[in-house]
Amino acid sequence: MDGQDRVVTIIGRCVCLPGLLGNWNSTFPLFLWCVISNLWETGNDAGGEMSPPPPPPPPRAVICVGDVHGYISKLESLWANLQSALPPDAFATALVVFLGDYCDRGPSTREVIDFLLALPSRHPAQRHAFLCGNHDLAFAAFVGALPPPPDGTPFSSTWGEYIQNEENEGWYRGPGHEGMHCQGRRWGGIMKEKRNPKRGSSYMGSIYDARPTFESYGVAHGSPDLVKAVPEEHKKFLRELVWIHEEENVPIDTNEGQIICKLIAVHAGLERSIDLNEQFRILRTKDTKISKVAMLSGRQDVWNIPKDLAGKQTIVVSGHHGKLHIDGLRFVIDEGGGYADRPIAAIVFPSKELIRSTEGTSSQNRSRYHQE
Repeated sequence: MDGQDRVVTIIGRCVCLPGLLGNWNSTFPLFLWCVISNLWETGNDAGGEMSPPPPPPPPRAVICVGDVHGYISKLESLWANLQSALPPDAFATALVVFLGDYCDRGPSTREVIDFLLALPSRHPAQRHAFLCGNHDLAFAAFVGALPPPPDGTPFSSTWGEYIQNEENEGWYRGPGHEGMHCQGRRWGGIMKEKRNPKRGSSYMGSIYDARPTFESYGVAHGSPDLVKAVPEEHKKFLRELVWIHEEENVPIDTNEGQIICKLIAVHAGLERSIDLNEQFRILRTKDTKISKVAMLSGRQDVWNIPKDLAGKQTIVVSGHHGKLHIDGLRFVIDEGGGYADRPIAAIVFPSKELIRSTEGTSSQNRSRYHQE
């Protein structure tokens, strides 16, 4: 076999790797290593002198970033701390999964979305996944950026399940409300009860605390002018948010050594009372005929990994819950970034190192989680 035939044979032997191990982007370094290694081996077989093959490339770092909630200074601080904490090559090529809720509560939603939109050009070797949070879905619904239901159902059909809350939550009734998803109406509404008993603070306009988002675009809370004030590129960003991100071959360090897992990222978590296949259908197709998507807005029922995934080496990572919780392969990464004095948190795989924003908070910027 001559050199050209040998190369063709080796590439044919290695090209199946992406299909076996995941998508092409995540497996290309391993494919390249396979080709180089086989060339070295066949070179030796032919009596040639070649240097030993390089070791397999290190796995791509995976960074999962918790809820931002309109705090641009904390997001910039977290990003700088991540860049300082990771080796330059690891940061430059990382997969960064943002876990949702970019708007509301903090004063700078517009600036946060501008920051996120600029990341692909600022860091072209990174990959970025932007999950949809329950706040983002409601924001998108208000400004007409929510994808329509796949089956053609009108958004008004989502009102009935929660119509008993319309008066107390002061649902939006202005121009365009007739064709708006119920979460958009709730988002643009004005709460009748001004105090939030769960948080011990006042609502910022609506039940979603949406007033700061309106104001970041220069309009008053509840104003239909927001639809015109939000730039088209921001609407496109909201429209294209994914409800789930699935990543194969993610390494994670454990007490028993490093294991390779599938990672599932979803804003609130996976529901234990809904069939798992049905949940994946809803999330992958972004089924907006549903009045309230439990996997984006649930609490107790999305806390644990579903039984169907137990023992399958699947990481489930979420934000949403306003706390840090790590139990085996279940990760909730949200230290309350929507509160002015609490940090935005991120976790880095495989090390499980926690990185935090330090701007405006008293938190340390990094720690490594050790499972007991």
